[in-house]
Amino acid sequence: MQLRYNYRAYPDAAQRRALAQAFGCARVVWNACLRDRRQAHAAGLPYVTSAELSRLRITQAKHTEERAWLADVSAVVLQQSLRDLDTAYKNFFDSLKGKRQGRKAGPPRYKSKKDTRQSIRLNTNAFSLQAGGTVYVAKVGNLKVKWSRRLPAAPTSLTVTKDSCGRYFLSFVVDTEPSLLPELDTDAGLDLGLSAFAVLSDGSRIDSPRFLRRAEKKLKRLQRDLCRKQKGSKNRAKARLKVARQHARVADRRRDFHHKASTRIIRDNQAVYVEDLAVAGLGRTRLAKSVHDAGWSAFVGMLEYKALKHGRTFAKVDRFFPSSQVCSACGFRDGPKPLHVREWTCGQCGTVHDRDHNAARNVLFEGRRIVAAGRAETPNACGAPVRRVHVPAQRSEAGSPRKGQTTQAGTLAL
Repeated sequence: MQLRYNYRAYPDAAQRRALAQAFGCARVVWNACLRDRRQAHAAGLPYVTSAELSRLRITQAKHTEERAWLADVSAVVLQQSLRDLDTAYKNFFDSLKGKRQGRKAGPPRYKSKKDTRQSIRLNTNAFSLQAGGTVYVAKVGNLKVKWSRRLPAAPTSLTVTKDSCGRYFLSFVVDTEPSLLPELDTDAGLDLGLSAFAVLSDGSRIDSPRFLRRAEKKLKRLQRDLCRKQKGSKNRAKARLKVARQHARVADRRRDFHHKASTRIIRDNQAVYVEDLAVAGLGRTRLAKSVHDAGWSAFVGMLEYKALKHGRTFAKVDRFFPSSQVCSACGFRDGPKPLHVREWTCGQCGTVHDRDHNAARNVLFEGRRIVAAGRAETPNACGAPVRRVHVPAQRSEAGSPRKGQTTQAGTLAL
C-alpha cells in the first residue's frame, strides 16, 4: 500500500528563491498547456496530445527569448506539471462518464501567482536522500529537514509545498506493506456529533475540542486588523500572514487530535463501524461552522486507511439508516426526533436511551449485519470497487438524500 509522509523543511534564502522560481515555472507550463487545449476545443480542433504540448511549451520554449528562464529549473518539474494537467483532465472526463466515484470533478482551471499555496512534484530522478539528513532537490540544493519519524522505505516521489503562512513541507510517497496488529474480540460503533465529537457503542465519549471556536476571539482581532490595512501595502501582507498562521495552528491542532483519536480507536477494536454522514450537505446549514470545525470527513478517512494498514475491519453504515429512531434494546422504531431531544424512552419496552449512545449501538449492530451479509467488501491492492447499501429512512433524520457506500478494510492482499 502507498502512504504519504510529511516533514517540515527549512530552506535558506537562496533555496527559497530557487523554489519560488520552480513554483512559477511549473505554473507557467500548466497555464500555457491548459490554454492550448481550451483554444483547440473552442476551435473544434482535436485534443492536443501531451507529446505535442511538451515539445511546444517546454522543449522549444526554452530556446525562445521570452521563456529562456524555463531552463533554470529542473526539467522534471516542468514535465510533472504537464502530467498533473493530464491527470486533472482524466479525472474530469471520468466524472462525466460516471467512472469516478465521489464528488464530480470540474475541468482544470488556470493557476494564479497570487495563490498563497504553491507546490511542485518530483520523481526519483530529481531528488535524493543524503547521508547528513538533508534532501537534495535538483537545482535547489540540499534542504534541511526536521525528521519527526523515519521513512519505512525508499520514497517513490516527492512533493515540495509552501503553505499560506510561508512554511515549507516535503511530502514523500512510500510503498509499504501493512503492519498487522494482534486480533481482538472487541468491535466499536461510532456516532459522530457536535456536543460530543464521538460516542462509542461501549458508552465511552470523546469530547469535542472545538479548536476553531476557541481561536475565534483572536482570529476576529487579527481579521479586523487585516481589513484596516491598505491593499497592496507591506503592512497588509504582514497582517495576512498573521491570520494565516493562526488558521494553520487551528488546522494543525485538529489534525493532531484526529490522528491520536483514530489511532486509539483502531488499536483498541478489531472492527470499527461509522455512519456515512452527508458532510457536504450539513456544511450548507446553520451548523456549517461547527460541522467544519469538527472535521468528520478527515477523521473518517484516517480511520479507513489506518484500518487497512493494521488489518482491521472498517465499514460505513448507510446514512439513511435510522440509527437515532430505533431502540437498541428491542428494535422498535420510535420515529424521528428533533435535535434538542438528547434522551428518550422507548414506547415498546420502556428503556431510557441516551440519544448518542443508542445511535452508536445501532451503528454497531448494522455494521455487523452488513459485514456478515457480505455487503462490505475488503478492498484489494488495486482498489477494487465496493458495493452500495441503501436502507430507507426519514430524510429529516438522515440529512442529505445521497447514497453512501460501505467498505471493509481488512488484511491487504499483496
